[in-house]
Amino acid sequence: MYDILDLHTHTTASGHAYNSLCEMVRAAAEAGLTLFGCSDHTPAMPGSCEAFHFINFKVIPRELFGVKVLMGAELNIMDFKGTVDLPPDYLERLDYCIASLHPPCIESGTREQNTSAYIHALENPYIHIIGHPDDSRYPVDYEALVSAAKRNHKLLEMNNSSLNPRGFRPGAPENYRVMLELCRRYEQPVIIDSDAHFCTDVGNHRYAHALLQELNFPEELVVNTSLDKLAPYLPKLAALMAGGWQE
Repeated sequence: MYDILDLHTHTTASGHAYNSLCEMVRAAAEAGLTLFGCSDHTPAMPGSCEAFHFINFKVIPRELFGVKVLMGAELNIMDFKGTVDLPPDYLERLDYCIASLHPPCIESGTREQNTSAYIHALENPYIHIIGHPDDSRYPVDYEALVSAAKRNHKLLEMNNSSLNPRGFRPGAPENYRVMLELCRRYEQPVIIDSDAHFCTDVGNHRYAHALLQELNFPEELVVNTSLDKLAPYLPKLAALMAGGWQE
């Protein structure tokens, strides 16, 4: 699979990642990516940066080392109503938002409650991607999740870090098998991301690719192969492309 992008990555601003933004983008260039997205953790994650970090991205070039750059965030879903830890006036400044369930920020509820958290997040106009919906610590109704993503025109993530045998999210391979079969049935696209916390992982999607190949998952439902496939899900990307990649 021709894979040209990675939108779930972290820098030192996240508090538990270990490279600067420039180092991460340079790694994206070395990996042959066309598009790099930075999605540092938002303030509810222990050790992460303050909200103020996310309001000055205009100073960052739109292209570095020959790679197009988007600046987003990985939001923490804080309750079963899908509340996230940045206000709308901050979210509207970002190029895109991933929303995820993280143990330091929300305790798992019932299957119905966890599913409700995701579905309400999908209804937020500033959220574009559900991050790593694969963690058995947060049981979820995958048919309801895939249906809601389809209904709200949002993306579900395949997280390579979750599939790493050294990963810490239990049940990820099995949960993705269920989710991907439903995505096939509903014709719901997915996005593959590295969740890189170190520069050598930028663009590393090998475990995700292996699972997609095992399942013979249709390439047309993977947005990583083309900016044109991704743009309908990220309005600011679409605007940048229409404007010749200018602010």
